[in-house]
Amino acid sequence: MRKEVWFGLSILMAIVIGIVILMPSPENITNGHLGLLMLALIVVTIMLGFPTAFTLMGMGVMFTFLAYSHLPMPIAIEQTLDLMVLRAYSVMTNDVLIAVPLFIFMGYLVERANLIERLFKSMHLAMARIPGSLGVATIATCAVFATATGIVGAVVTLMGLLAMPAMMKAGYSVRLTAGAITAGGCLGIMIPPSVLLIVYGAVAGVSVVKLYAGAFFPGLMLAGLYVLYVIIMAKVSPKSAPPLSEEERRVDLPPFAESIKHAISNRALPGLVGAMKGKRNLDVPMTTLLRHLVIVLLPAVVFIAAMGLTYKSVTAPVVTVDYGLQEMGGFGGFDEGSDLYGGGLAEPEGAEPLGALGFDAAPSEEATGSNNDEAQEEAGPPSEPAPTWFWILLAVVTLIMIVFYAIFTFARLEIFKMLLSSFFPLAILIAAVLGSIVFGFATPSEAAAMGAFGGILLAFAYGRLNIGMMKESVYLAAKTSAMVCWLFVGSAIFSAAFALLGGQEIINAWVLSMDLTPIQFLIMSQVVIFLLGWPLEWTEIIVIFMPIFLPLVNHFGIDPLFFGLLVALNLQTAFLSPPVAMSAFYLKGVSPPHVTLNQIFLGMLPFMGIQIVAIVLMYLFPGIGLWLPEVLY
Repeated sequence: MRKEVWFGLSILMAIVIGIVILMPSPENITNGHLGLLMLALIVVTIMLGFPTAFTLMGMGVMFTFLAYSHLPMPIAIEQTLDLMVLRAYSVMTNDVLIAVPLFIFMGYLVERANLIERLFKSMHLAMARIPGSLGVATIATCAVFATATGIVGAVVTLMGLLAMPAMMKAGYSVRLTAGAITAGGCLGIMIPPSVLLIVYGAVAGVSVVKLYAGAFFPGLMLAGLYVLYVIIMAKVSPKSAPPLSEEERRVDLPPFAESIKHAISNRALPGLVGAMKGKRNLDVPMTTLLRHLVIVLLPAVVFIAAMGLTYKSVTAPVVTVDYGLQEMGGFGGFDEGSDLYGGGLAEPEGAEPLGALGFDAAPSEEATGSNNDEAQEEAGPPSEPAPTWFWILLAVVTLIMIVFYAIFTFARLEIFKMLLSSFFPLAILIAAVLGSIVFGFATPSEAAAMGAFGGILLAFAYGRLNIGMMKESVYLAAKTSAMVCWLFVGSAIFSAAFALLGGQEIINAWVLSMDLTPIQFLIMSQVVIFLLGWPLEWTEIIVIFMPIFLPLVNHFGIDPLFFGLLVALNLQTAFLSPPVAMSAFYLKGVSPPHVTLNQIFLGMLPFMGIQIVAIVLMYLFPGIGLWLPEVLY
């Protein structure tokens, strides 16, 4: 029998033995003990391979009936069925879940648009001079693609087919190759738009918008730590990540670029401008030169537009509105006995207009001043001066742009064109979806619909849109969404039965009896979630165990948003920890025969350690996750 099977069976036996030892005798069993028994049995049945959603529903209904067993049989059955229907209906009316099938549909569309091959090649060439460039390009490609799809299995499988042969041909070790692909593919769990964050938001009642804003920097931090590890390994152990040869880093230039490079300049901007001036007798069409000049100037145009918008934003005048609040009920200073009280705007009796008496109504100085003030108000308040940091930023970015164009050769122009056709379309789609959510232009469901439409446009632009592809994407999205929604229904019934039996109260009393500080509770909860990630997947942990933790989170005064970000970081271990490390099995399915499962597991271990480092950094510096939501909201 394989080691993985022995490992899984040993965990299973440990749970069963623990149940037998800790459970009291049958005559002393209370409803609370039944709740804890239900919690232990659900882990055992899932590890035995039973379908999670229907196991949750079955266990929930069975133990709910046990909780009502002291009532007459017809009433007990009626109460049990009522609870099942009401909990299922509460899931159906949760509008947050509308975003789940739309984001999943977007992911399948992007996956089938055949972008990942172009993306990996362009990333590989763009990072060719960085140590461990193939590993860095693999993680960067996984991060971008996982963000667009959020489907771990698809990203790991496709990168296993593309990156693994290239990395092993270049001499990379099997462990580093496997670790980079599996860890990079799991980044879609953390980086928005993540389905996990939507599920957690629905379970915990936390704003998905704030979760997306909070998860942005922790996700980038984790990807950056992965990249840093690969670079360090390439420096410390060159055998595990050898540098690319000059031949592998070479970029083939089109004929017009070769002629300009040798006749005028190797730098793209002066070369194209010089060719347009006719400095040399080059047989290059003007349309080709203009088209490539526009591509070369794109970074400068984006820079000017970004700095212009920033300047407009930081110099916008501060508008203060004076509502002129007055005491209600009359004009201050007059009482009811006064002749002027209640007169309002009516003229006094017997009075005639000045024009009728022959006087010119010349404006007084006060009136003139008032008119000037009104004119000034119509002109608008003066603009604010730009702050010092803006000018410093402008100078620094200008210097960067000068250096950029000084080293922007025709070879880099070709790489930039590859990125324009692979990386930037995905980046624009992701930025549009996330930006509309984070800045409040659209709800997550509306942004998910926009992302799905963007996925259709991408597939059309790359010539991959057809009836067969759409049918397959719709079918897979419906299948995955049904799994998630049935999990929610099962979880709702299970958690209601668990609370009905008093299991939640026992766990609360046990945790509170330890007299923990909030930090100690956070550490304990994350250790439990880390251990649960070994036998269970993230969906099961979220829907089963989060309803148990959340009342305690509120008791200790911990922000559920911060707790959710820690859980999202921690739950990536569910895909990287044996024996249910699904990403390892995805990669093994497309690996060469000589790559063993144990090698893949060993390659994932350092990246699991990096995840723990990321969690510790989040503990020490909560602002990594909380700063952006606080600034925006």
